Amino acid sequence: MIMTVKSLAIIGTGVMGMGIAQIAAQAGIQVLLFDAKAGAAAQGRQSLQTTLEKLAAKGKFTDEQLQSTLSNLTVIEEIAKIAEVDVVIEAIIENLEIKQQLFKQLESIVPAETILATNTSSLAVTAIASNCQHPERVAGFHFFNPVPLMKIVEVIPGLSTKSSVVETLTDLAKRMGHLGVVAKDTPGFIVNHGGRAYGTEALKILGEGIASFEDIDRILREGAGFRMGPFELLDLTGIDVSHPVMESIYNQYYFEPRYRPHPLTRQMLIGKKLGRKVGEGFYHYKDGQKLTANTSQQSSFEASVSKVRSDVSNVTVWIGADLAEDKKQLVDYLNANSINIDDSDKPNSDSLILLAIYGEDTTNAAIRYQVNPQQAVAIDMLTDLFKHRTLMPSIVTQDNFVAQAYALFASSNKFAKSLNDHSDEGSNVAVDATLISESTGFVAQRVVAMVINLGCDIAMQGIATPEDIDNAVKLGLGYPYGPISWGDELGAERILLILERIYGLTGDPRYRPSPWLQRRAKLGISLFTQQSNCQC
Repeated sequence: MIMTVKSLAIIGTGVMGMGIAQIAAQAGIQVLLFDAKAGAAAQGRQSLQTTLEKLAAKGKFTDEQLQSTLSNLTVIEEIAKIAEVDVVIEAIIENLEIKQQLFKQLESIVPAETILATNTSSLAVTAIASNCQHPERVAGFHFFNPVPLMKIVEVIPGLSTKSSVVETLTDLAKRMGHLGVVAKDTPGFIVNHGGRAYGTEALKILGEGIASFEDIDRILREGAGFRMGPFELLDLTGIDVSHPVMESIYNQYYFEPRYRPHPLTRQMLIGKKLGRKVGEGFYHYKDGQKLTANTSQQSSFEASVSKVRSDVSNVTVWIGADLAEDKKQLVDYLNANSINIDDSDKPNSDSLILLAIYGEDTTNAAIRYQVNPQQAVAIDMLTDLFKHRTLMPSIVTQDNFVAQAYALFASSNKFAKSLNDHSDEGSNVAVDATLISESTGFVAQRVVAMVINLGCDIAMQGIATPEDIDNAVKLGLGYPYGPISWGDELGAERILLILERIYGLTGDPRYRPSPWLQRRAKLGISLFTQQSNCQC
């Protein structure tokens, strides 16, 4: 049965604990605040009151709502006073031994029917409950910071947790205005697990010298639609927070290659280049604001590009594309910009060879298309061509063809209104382009495919339902799509092609496609599709 929670206690009144207290009090639940540090609970309540009063002054709350919320928050100095609450939520330091001691103490205070919940983000719920007399009433209840804005909470049963406890906490999350998603007690649960692909793949790309961290951030923000680039995010979170999580999940999964950290962040941790909090990480900061580096192209290259732009009538483009839809879009773009197209079976010796490919480098693609790699530049069509273009020459592409490609696709103000159905965007839109070094797969292709593949693998492991994985990752990490719906949006077959080619060319098992993705791509069905129950 689902318990109707009327009262709860928060143990640990830091930022996370007070965030949980706020949304519980706003939902009409009586909240007791306790912290082992003398005066901390009262300080936490006063800080929250100040914040709420400022929000009320801005019209975010009525005076009645403000007073009602504050009346539901009670500071206690003795932990024994929590004896009558329905739920206890622990939000203390991430230390297994300390949490185990606390839960053992809580059991000596509250009755057997009281639910004991931990807000742990990285420790096993089963381990926290292992010394309890009643592990069946212990569960994870993992919120994200800032709690009032991050409308997601992971509900994690341990091996012994009763289903009624999970149902009660899921219902409680809903009452507090959050979506409760149920996850298995596995390393990283859903969100921290699902977030492994973004930063680790970006770091691998950086480590291979494919592009600068500024360019990687730009491609993934403008082209793929992420709210922040991976290196901006690492600087914001702090290397001292992010790197230990990378190592922890990698170690807990017994060195699964998909979660492999990069030596660079370990080096930055040792060198105390922690990010925004210390003024230097990947970027430099002054007064908390990111300083912009000068990333202008070399003058000789710019001169070549300007020369091409001054007379595009001398440029002819031959297109090779893996997908017919990509070729059509490129033809439409070139026609809209009055660029000559080479329609011959084999490109002329003076034609720019434009290759719209997936999961390959330009050299291998040129060999596959049986064209001259010295004339070839690849373009990433996975991302929105209307917002950003990524161009990849081969290691032998001649400079004049690189300049032609960049001139045609960088900062164009003639992009046809009809392309990509952006009819309301207008035609005079400047769209940037980024040149990257040869990579087996482009920046966005590698990162997005890895995000989707990891989401599929989490589903295959049964850690959560595809719907909960999608919602948790989108809400918890701010991605433009959840990984499952993103795979459906881009096409599972296309994502599978990227991974199969990268895996085949590199032999790195981190790129092996999840069977969940493989089967659904080959059947042409949604990645949300779950196997029906076998009645045999």
